[in-house]
Amino acid sequence: MDVKPKRRSKVENGDEGEDLVLATLVANGDDISPLVRHAFEMGRPEGLLRQLNFVVKKKEAEIEDMCKTHYEEFILAVDELRGVLVDAEELKSELQSDNYKLQQVGTTLLLKLEELLESYSVKKNVTEAIKMSMNCIQVLELCVKCNNHISEGQFYPALKTVDLLEKSYLQNIPARALKLVIERRIPSIKWHIEKKVCGQVNEWMVLIRSSCKKIGQTAIGRTQSVRQRDEENLERQRRVEDQNVPGLDDRVYNLDVVETDDDSAMQFDLTPLYRACHIHSCMGILEQFHEYYYKNRLLQLNSDLEISSSQPFVESYQTLLAQIAGYFIVEDKVLRTAGGLLVEDQVETMWETALSKMTSMLDMQFSRMNSATNLLLIKDYVTLVGSTLRKYGYDISPLLDVLDNCRDKYHLLLLADCRKQIIDVIQNDSYEQMVINRDTDYENHVLSFNLQTSDIMPAFPYVMPFSSMVPDVCRTVTSFIKGSVDYLAHGVRTSFFDIVRKYLDKFLIEALNGTLLDIIKGKSISVSQAMQIAANISVLERACDFFLRHAAQLCGCGASVRSIDKPQAALAAKALLKSSREQAYNSLLNLVNTKLDEYMKLTEIILWTSEEEKQKENEYIHEVVFYLDSLMSTAQQILPLDAMYKVGTGALQHVSFIIMSAFTSDSIKRFNVNAVMSLNNDLTMLEGFADEKFYSSGLAEIYKEGSFKSCLIEPRQLINLLSSSQPENFMNPVIREKNYFKLDYKKVATICDKFKDSPDGIFGSLSNKNAKQTAKKKSMDMLKKRLKDFN
Repeated sequence: MDVKPKRRSKVENGDEGEDLVLATLVANGDDISPLVRHAFEMGRPEGLLRQLNFVVKKKEAEIEDMCKTHYEEFILAVDELRGVLVDAEELKSELQSDNYKLQQVGTTLLLKLEELLESYSVKKNVTEAIKMSMNCIQVLELCVKCNNHISEGQFYPALKTVDLLEKSYLQNIPARALKLVIERRIPSIKWHIEKKVCGQVNEWMVLIRSSCKKIGQTAIGRTQSVRQRDEENLERQRRVEDQNVPGLDDRVYNLDVVETDDDSAMQFDLTPLYRACHIHSCMGILEQFHEYYYKNRLLQLNSDLEISSSQPFVESYQTLLAQIAGYFIVEDKVLRTAGGLLVEDQVETMWETALSKMTSMLDMQFSRMNSATNLLLIKDYVTLVGSTLRKYGYDISPLLDVLDNCRDKYHLLLLADCRKQIIDVIQNDSYEQMVINRDTDYENHVLSFNLQTSDIMPAFPYVMPFSSMVPDVCRTVTSFIKGSVDYLAHGVRTSFFDIVRKYLDKFLIEALNGTLLDIIKGKSISVSQAMQIAANISVLERACDFFLRHAAQLCGCGASVRSIDKPQAALAAKALLKSSREQAYNSLLNLVNTKLDEYMKLTEIILWTSEEEKQKENEYIHEVVFYLDSLMSTAQQILPLDAMYKVGTGALQHVSFIIMSAFTSDSIKRFNVNAVMSLNNDLTMLEGFADEKFYSSGLAEIYKEGSFKSCLIEPRQLINLLSSSQPENFMNPVIREKNYFKLDYKKVATICDKFKDSPDGIFGSLSNKNAKQTAKKKSMDMLKKRLKDFN
């Protein structure tokens, strides 16, 4: 009984402490939630409730104690509270009345407020709807604008509109359906724009391809005009230098060639190309377009390089080459102005492709050609194309190499054509001296080829020493020179005079000299023709220097013009023409000798054993002298004096040979003094003619020794010996060297054996009575005996 109270007292004391804590917290108005949480967390909520009940009871006890302490005051307070309650009831009644009135008024206002809030909500929705609608309207307006640009072909603005839609509007489109439609349409629009732009580029490619020929022809024409102007200026300058024409100022020929820009002279529009580049750049597919353009233009180039099978190359080469030139002029401008559409390597590849095909094409076509004219025309046009494209930086060396490789074939064709002309001219020549009737003809036929022998203008009509063949041949030769120079000009070599000289020499040797030799060696020419040929060759031989000088002038070689007058610089053809001239002289002499043989058949004409002494010349000698006079007169007119001398001496030497051959002929068994005297008369007449012609022609001033008469010295010495009263003096070395140096022992022995001083006939006894003749006979017999002993 005693323990429990103590335990309880301990518990009560502990609980009392906790109650005080809790009471303090409640009194202070502190938060007791931590204690509540702690009690529940500890699992002892009953203790907390017990403590709370304890606190409540404690408070009630305090209140009760307070009430007991302040009872009277509490009563008063209650009374006051009752008064307050009455006042509160009145106030409540008033408040209810006021509340009722307020409710009546506020209900209407609340309805208005709800309406206002609803209006605000509608306004907000409408505003947002308007904003969304405006956004959609802007998007649709941009779509319409894009469609209009596309329909009008304004693809760059259309593309910018699409980019604006895609970057600034697409993400903000409120209408999902509209947004999806636009998202799907944007790639289609870009593809459509790309397709349209490529279509425009294709149209431009077709148009520019059709224009390339005109572009090329215009550029080539301008190059040709410049070339012609330069050649004309050089030609006038050469004429001034060669002829020293007075009154001409050198400034006339120093022309400044002002060239306008090719782009302004040849208008072609690259706007579609620039536009396509810009649009593809904006679309981010510029490299793709670059490749597209390059491939298509390369296809066009390969197509342009195809040769038409329906048209001969000589008729289509200008169109083909002009097309290629125009193509690369366009590509040069594209390279320079299209902002990287083409790079130099691509243009170089296209040019190498074109060069490869053009060179192979020209090689093949040149190998098939058999006309020098066509080959020259093609070569000229190729060099014009090359010169035109070289201005744009293209390497044309392979083209020039092809032309240089074909120069031998061209000159063979040219030589063949000119040989035909030479043959035709020579075969159709009249072989008569050319008569010049007017000064213009003299300039055209003589001065033009430097064939004049004097700087003084002759009186007309004037007979030239050559026939019409000479100026015609000179024209053919100069045309050959011009053809050769024309082919080699503007080629791979800047100095080509030596090449022209080589071909000129070959032409003069093979064509001219060869044809002349064929005529000379032919058996159908007459004496006059042979003489005229010899005269013509002499003039042509002199004209070789003019040909060489003319070639040097056309080649523009001032140094060569000054050096060709040196002997070592002469053409080899000149020496061969000189040899041919000698052959012409020999042919002429052979013909003359044949004619003289016809006139001087002495074995038949002379009465070798005549009983009567003939006092006059034989008839044949008049014909011989007339023939020789005609021959020498003609030779004097058309041949140089040295040639005339050669013809005269040759003819008279043959006369001498005929006379000597008659004495030694086997058909003449014997002859007498009358025959000797008859021949002496003929020889005397011939000697007189020879002296007269020698001195009248002026040959005596040139040939101090060796006159025409000296050609007859052998028959003269023989006749003098046979008619001498002391023929045995022939065996005297001194006398023989002085009077009979031309006579041969054997011939004299043979002739003396045939010589019978007195004729066998009815009047022989009368002749033998002449003492002189007897002495002469003895002398002759002595000569015969001594000649036999000598032999």
